[in-house]
Amino acid sequence: MSSKFFIERPIFSSVISIVIVIAGLVTLLGLPIAQYPEITPPTVQVSAVYPGANAEVISQTVAAPIEQEVNGVEGMIYMSSTSASDGSYSLTVSFEVGTDLDLAQILVQNRVALAEPSLPEEVVRQGVSTKKQSTNIVMIVSLSSPDGRYDELFLSNFATLQLRDAAMGLGHPVEGVGEVSVFPSSDYSMRIWLDPQQLRSRQITTQEVLTAVREQNVQVAAGQIGQPPAPETQGLQLSVN
Repeated sequence: MSSKFFIERPIFSSVISIVIVIAGLVTLLGLPIAQYPEITPPTVQVSAVYPGANAEVISQTVAAPIEQEVNGVEGMIYMSSTSASDGSYSLTVSFEVGTDLDLAQILVQNRVALAEPSLPEEVVRQGVSTKKQSTNIVMIVSLSSPDGRYDELFLSNFATLQLRDAAMGLGHPVEGVGEVSVFPSSDYSMRIWLDPQQLRSRQITTQEVLTAVREQNVQVAAGQIGQPPAPETQGLQLSVN
């Protein structure tokens, strides 16, 4: 009966069809369109560094307190962690598909803040970072020195200072890039080897050596000479470094 009604009134049917098409075109502009639907769960990564510690120590002193607090965060489906022998720790928390990644990052960061009082002092000093992370790798860039002029350490440091900062937000950031990782990540540093016999003969511990090095590795704000208020005859104002 309904089909016969529209067949006998072609003008009325045409008007309804045109109205439906126009309404569809108007609403189409406001619809979210994606080439592929989201099928991978969004993830949040927690990373920390404990210099000098092996994987077992990191697992007991860093991984255990953090994972105990993060476990069960709202929207989480599972998590996985890695404790490496170079002192690094990484925890990846996966959430349900469709979870607001910004909100998930805040929730994980709040849980990590609860675990920080239980972490070693050196780990807290180095900092515990919480970042939202995509499971998709967009691009892999390889740096090389054809003439052998620059070694791996120089290229890694160049990528960290120039390429990574430019892509992450300094200067003109690349749109859509959330994280840039450098493999292998090598930084210029100074390593100190201690002689156990010398430490014993002088009756000092490794912590005392570490404290002495840390006291020397500091930038002091010493102020200025001739800073106002000063006499009228004062002609110079110098910064003390």
